[in-house]
Amino acid sequence: MLKEASPDYVIHELLAKRWSPYGFQSRSVAADDLRSLFEAARWSASSFNEQPWRFIVATQADAAEFEKMLSCLAEPNQVWAKVAPVLALGVAKLDFSQNGKPNRVAIYDLGAAACSLTFEATARGLMVHQMAGILPDKARELYQVPEGFDVITALAIGYAADPESLSDRLKERDQKPRQRKPLSEFVFDGEWGTASAVIS
Repeated sequence: MLKEASPDYVIHELLAKRWSPYGFQSRSVAADDLRSLFEAARWSASSFNEQPWRFIVATQADAAEFEKMLSCLAEPNQVWAKVAPVLALGVAKLDFSQNGKPNRVAIYDLGAAACSLTFEATARGLMVHQMAGILPDKARELYQVPEGFDVITALAIGYAADPESLSDRLKERDQKPRQRKPLSEFVFDGEWGTASAVIS
């Protein structure tokens, strides 16, 4: 299923094609594709080249590990994510390695790495649904995440399912048109809330 954005200005086709399905096929993701997704994350920009991102991955090929990771998601996310062939947790290292000082942009950099991963996935015909609804304390315990790291988000990775195969609730979500705020609501100049001349 394709669910392209309708941008007001020209953007790259991968940006327009990226979306976050609730329905995934059971079809597995090739190991080479997964390696390339995390390689894309590896080459993301980061402050002082700290590369604070970490990813913990589970695939349906290892049922026990997959169930372990699935249990780290909030229950509403478990309902649909249990079908995805790949799950991952995104973790951020909170302090700089070079001096131990807090890295104010660690979570930002994790997001940038996840963004790179997502667009590599889109280029390969894969979809990524990122989730804030997780149980970070449970993930920390199950995976023995050390102090100084925070479990921030989760990702479901796979191929989008035909919405007709989904429950009515998920089908409605996956068929809902994509919408975004206009540029005037978040691109400012002069003072806060004043739409920038760049976009007029």
